[in-house]
Amino acid sequence: MGNATPPYRDRNLQLIFVVTLFAVMGVASIAPAFPQIIRVFGIGEEEIGWLVASFTLPGVLLAPVMGVLADRVGRKNILIPSLVLFGIAGFSCIFVRDFTQLLVLRFFQGIGAASLGSLNITLIGDLYSGPERSQAMGYNASVLSIGTASYPALGGILTLGGWHYPFVLPILAIPMGIVVALNLNNPEPKSEHRLNTYLRNTWSNINQRRVWGLFMVNILVFVLIYGAHLTYLPILLESRLQSSSMMIGLVMSLTSIATVAASAVGGRMSRRLVARKILITGIACYFAAMILYVFSFSYGSVVFPALLFGCGNGMIIPTVQTLLVGFAPITERAGFMSINGMVLRLGQTTGPMVVGLAYTLGGIDYVFIAGSIIAVAMAGVVMLMVRERPARRAI
Repeated sequence: MGNATPPYRDRNLQLIFVVTLFAVMGVASIAPAFPQIIRVFGIGEEEIGWLVASFTLPGVLLAPVMGVLADRVGRKNILIPSLVLFGIAGFSCIFVRDFTQLLVLRFFQGIGAASLGSLNITLIGDLYSGPERSQAMGYNASVLSIGTASYPALGGILTLGGWHYPFVLPILAIPMGIVVALNLNNPEPKSEHRLNTYLRNTWSNINQRRVWGLFMVNILVFVLIYGAHLTYLPILLESRLQSSSMMIGLVMSLTSIATVAASAVGGRMSRRLVARKILITGIACYFAAMILYVFSFSYGSVVFPALLFGCGNGMIIPTVQTLLVGFAPITERAGFMSINGMVLRLGQTTGPMVVGLAYTLGGIDYVFIAGSIIAVAMAGVVMLMVRERPARRAI
């Protein structure tokens, strides 16, 4: 935007922050209720992952469609209906008393959420460039972490009244959708390309070794977050420490507090260190956290790996987003970033199932051993595929 005003003071970015908060609400706010949901509906612990997968699966299927539409018909024309659907379907979950009905409503809520996690990053790419873009990404990652820090604690408190109370939160998306519609002042793409030309250009932006490497990193990151951390850390806390839902939320919030701090430090690190070194440092935090969880049998021994895991998030997530958003111009950016959104949802969807298989095979220890193996695989992808060179067609 080319002025001296810090990006976080821009009303447009503040509204994007709101979108980001809803993008991470769908799982983080209900994770502390998982043990209660297991008991209330009489399901196995390995089945709770379907509550995450039913929400994230629509993003795998629909994110590219939403991205193409956002490039062709405008960002806000996709964003506002998505917020409304997210709010209606999510709030409706409080009325069900059958696990299958809950999964169906979560699927529809996931349709509403399918565009949120990519359009927020797309809008930042549209509004900012250069150092301001990196700053805005860092601020947004901090807001994301504040949300993921607050939601487990808030969800844990709400769960004290019953498993269904955290599902009240999505209704806030409806009035906020109206606020965003009236106040977001963003540039909209004005492309005169035919659809086949648009798709060819988007594929050209995507089909690069470095981009595929970053996509693979994102898949593995969200397998860890949604598999090991959000789905099975609550089970570890309840089974080993007999934690209440409120304590589960508070422990999980420590991870997000660390992410906020690491995101702020990461913004300064990016001026001195190349992106690949930041990514490797974050992956090392992931690996250490996973190993330490295996040996965690007290609150004191859980806190340190929870903080380490948050530091890994704060280094990796904004770095990957900043690198990716520069690969496509505004006329193709939503389509490009929607593929990244699909990749994220793929990780979110498969994470609970992949890690659930490890749980079935060997219990809670195997969950975090599998997580450490995933971290090693992530490091290999970064070393082999994420080269340090300028993004093609970056603006």
